[in-house]
Amino acid sequence: MAANNRRMSGKKGAQVGSGGQRRRGLEGKGPTPPAEMRKGHAKQRAAQAKTRRAQGRTTQRRGGRSASELVVGRNPVVEVLREGVPASTLYVQQFIDNDERVREALQLAAERGGINLMEAPRPELDRMTNGLNHQGLVLQVPPYEYAHPEDLVAAAHDEGQDPLIVALDGVTDPRNLGAVVRSVSAFGGHGVLVPERRAAGMTAGAWKTSAGTAARTPVARATNLTRALEAYKKAGVIVVGLAADGEAELGDLEALDGPVAIVVGSEGKGLSRLVGETCDVRVRIPMPGGAESLNAGVAAGIVLYEAARRRS
Repeated sequence: MAANNRRMSGKKGAQVGSGGQRRRGLEGKGPTPPAEMRKGHAKQRAAQAKTRRAQGRTTQRRGGRSASELVVGRNPVVEVLREGVPASTLYVQQFIDNDERVREALQLAAERGGINLMEAPRPELDRMTNGLNHQGLVLQVPPYEYAHPEDLVAAAHDEGQDPLIVALDGVTDPRNLGAVVRSVSAFGGHGVLVPERRAAGMTAGAWKTSAGTAARTPVARATNLTRALEAYKKAGVIVVGLAADGEAELGDLEALDGPVAIVVGSEGKGLSRLVGETCDVRVRIPMPGGAESLNAGVAAGIVLYEAARRRS
């Protein structure tokens, strides 16, 4: 048996070994990767969550688009072009009487650039406007790209600030929406939230009233305003409703110092029942003059001024 073992030990061929594992085990593994690259590390999870939020805001979490809009008539077209409202096409009737307003409209469209000039016969313009008195000028306003409600909170956090948002409940006048957008921009707010149905949207009238601030102040649209406000509350935002019979007075409201969403109702009906029940607190604006209510644009401006004063 011993002789047989000696013969096998001298046999040529592959031998059983560690395969280099012992040698590699003695080698260094290089520098420690940063925390954001270490699997399971808290900083890696935070970085991944931030990336998902950014991707969601730019692709999956848009608030939708409105329909394109037609501005009809010489004076309305000129006024909209003067205010810098976005426009895609200016339709001009063939053989139109070339008065001062027509010349100004053509000049403004040419100076702004990016606006197509289209000549069309009167029957075509009549068809486009459903027979409205277009006076030979029709301006097409492109669809507005709404933000997602979560975008407003995320934008504030990205800037290292507490969210300051205005939500409109049952406000149907686009001019009020434009006025609120203008106030939010003036007092450092982060955006405006509107319901998808039975509410004013970003029409040409809202753009015009915003005096250009709609270009830098996002407007988000929610399928369900109550659920959007509940989501804000879960994110740590205090929801404050404006009401004539509110339990708190504006000057005593400490919530304006931190993350807050101010909900403004319609001038006639105020806050709807479900939205009012969703609010953390309802606040009243003192009016020594005895007025029963303020329109949405004025009320929002007063509260935003108080919030900006407290935060400065």
